[in-house]
Amino acid sequence: MNKGRLEAFSDGVLAVVITIMVLEMHAPHEASWGAIRPLIPVILSYVLSYVFIGIYWSNHHHLLQAIRHVSGGVLWANLHLLFWLSLIPFVTSWMGETHFGSIAVAAYGTVLLAAACAYYILVRSLIAVHGSDSTLKRAIGDDRKGIVSIVLYVIAIVFALWIPAVAEAVFVLVAIMWLVPDRRIERVISTVP
Repeated sequence: MNKGRLEAFSDGVLAVVITIMVLEMHAPHEASWGAIRPLIPVILSYVLSYVFIGIYWSNHHHLLQAIRHVSGGVLWANLHLLFWLSLIPFVTSWMGETHFGSIAVAAYGTVLLAAACAYYILVRSLIAVHGSDSTLKRAIGDDRKGIVSIVLYVIAIVFALWIPAVAEAVFVLVAIMWLVPDRRIERVISTVP
């Protein structure tokens, strides 16, 4: 199957996710800086989630540049990823509205963990379709970065229940790890004639 429809559908879903997140933010009724202060957790939650959606979109794009086609299994793996990413607006709103309450932060971490696992499954599905000698497999290697992210999310979820600020710092750390598009893929693709 051609990868174009998968890419277009994924782009559309991620655009809707970002739109839903911004629509969940409500402007204050007063025209003062003081009216913004209670909204700072909501704004910070939005910024963090926007960055994560951007990271997934960018890396998903790079991932699809390293492949030629998709299978039915890849389509389902991609839908699995999009399912978890579609829950980000809900947990983003909950985390912001509760001013980073421990259960909301743990739920946010759980959604990020599930999305990371789904992305890992998508990568493995694509490698299975293209083979162990494929450009994608050479680029991804043993995927330490993906595995480290999953481990960090588990740690963040545990900390969220007692010290939510530590979990939030771990989320930021993972975002920083992935902020630059996956150079492994860029490096391998640039060497392919």
